[in-house]
Amino acid sequence: MRDFTYKTYEQLLNELKSAKFNFAAVEDYASGLKDRFIILRHDVDSWPSNALQIAQIEAEHGIKATYYFRVSPLSYNEKIIRQIVDLGHELGYHYEDLSSCRGNKEQAIASFQRNLEKFRKFYPVKTIAMHGKPLSHWNNLDLWKYYDYHDYGIICEPYLDFDFNQILYLTDVGNCWDGDKYSIRDTVRSKYNFQIHSTKDLISYIEKGLLPDQIMLNAHPSRWNDNLCKWIIRYYVLTLPKYLPKKMLKIYREKRKTAVKET
Repeated sequence: MRDFTYKTYEQLLNELKSAKFNFAAVEDYASGLKDRFIILRHDVDSWPSNALQIAQIEAEHGIKATYYFRVSPLSYNEKIIRQIVDLGHELGYHYEDLSSCRGNKEQAIASFQRNLEKFRKFYPVKTIAMHGKPLSHWNNLDLWKYYDYHDYGIICEPYLDFDFNQILYLTDVGNCWDGDKYSIRDTVRSKYNFQIHSTKDLISYIEKGLLPDQIMLNAHPSRWNDNLCKWIIRYYVLTLPKYLPKKMLKIYREKRKTAVKET
């Protein structure tokens, strides 16, 4: 059976509900979540129509999640953003301003402010999450070495505000749940080391009660699809870079960095 389909995602939600997890959005965490919870987060890197499908499935189950959109034309779609907000989900900004501005922090913070207001037309955005941009040597998190996102009405950046030694972080980067071995930036420091590769594995862990009580699950909607053609493109073609070793990516970024300095 194909993994990363809408049917599989709904099976995952049903198993989490059966395991008595309380569902929450990222903004809810800042208000003080307790006991047994799972924070559902979605980075909409591309194919926003997929995000709407996921949002509708969650709404049918009475579940609220967080959707982080980029300003890239691959992600930004005002009609879909409005529909997702109308379904009761949180909207956040998936920022990449430092890499887009080629490391110029003054331009980057100005860009961040403009783009944040763009999203606040639809929702009172209170949380943000960086976009990794693995081929860029600029880490978008570094913007906050020079500025404080709290000054812009932001209450949470998961990569900076969550203790992932207490909250298990699960992400489907690389079309698998153990993609941190491939990922350059969508990874966190954590004491957890579960052997979870497929969604079937993840459901099995939930059924057996082997996961901790506090989880953040980051499911990228562009990776989930029932359409066979789109699924093949996403699963086999667009995920080939995951097989490129981290070391090679780091060398590539360093070469780009040197080239920029020389120009």
